[in-house]
Amino acid sequence: MSSLRTVTASRYVTPLREGGSLPAIVEADDDGLYVLKFRGAGQGPKALIAELLAGEIGRLAGLPVPEIVFVELPPDLARTEPDAEIQSLIGASGGLNIGLDYLPGSLTFDPLVFQPDAKLASSIVWFDAFVCNVDRTARNVNMLMWHRRLWLIDHGAALYFQHAWKQGDEHALTPFSLIKDHVLLKSAGLLSEVDAEMAARLDIETIAALVRLIPDAWLADDPGFGGKSAQREAYWNFFKTRLASSGIFVQEAIHARTAHL
Repeated sequence: MSSLRTVTASRYVTPLREGGSLPAIVEADDDGLYVLKFRGAGQGPKALIAELLAGEIGRLAGLPVPEIVFVELPPDLARTEPDAEIQSLIGASGGLNIGLDYLPGSLTFDPLVFQPDAKLASSIVWFDAFVCNVDRTARNVNMLMWHRRLWLIDHGAALYFQHAWKQGDEHALTPFSLIKDHVLLKSAGLLSEVDAEMAARLDIETIAALVRLIPDAWLADDPGFGGKSAQREAYWNFFKTRLASSGIFVQEAIHARTAHL
């Protein structure tokens, strides 16, 4: 993995009024439809970094994540939009944003209707613990059913620590106790078995190439780091250390599952 496709938004289709980020469905110059996450939304560009890194790592691990693309957003697209809030959001997000392939006709995952098998559930729990994704709970599952298959979406809340971190911190070695709230935890009975398999799929050099894809415009002048290259190195160090220490978060997930059975 050395690049992502870049498309240019050609038409704003409709807002998806879910959560605080106000994503939207847009049409692009490749005639595809994408769920666009705006750089100018309330969570800021770090949510886009989480979407990029966590989403692509999920795809690298073989999990069902829709294709992720960079979306070039022309600011003048706001001229045809009557909603002032959306006009402002488009205007504040001109340039490079991120989009996920739109899955038309998909339905929100309902754990009372469908339960993935133990291996898939365990792989998803492992992945969410790896990227510290706080947003896969019963209240907000962030999973869709499309063509009778489970899909993972919305990873902007992963890597939550990046909103207040500094060079040399130890988040990579934390067990991630919030895994206890994961909607699939009860079904994840093969966490020890999938640990080695998931880790083997995540080549650290491929992750390093992925980190290099973070656009400069998404990296603010963070006072905890001495420049943008130091921020990229911190992301890479986090993943490298966390991958080598996966037993820490795997055992936490196993203990949480045992306590809640």
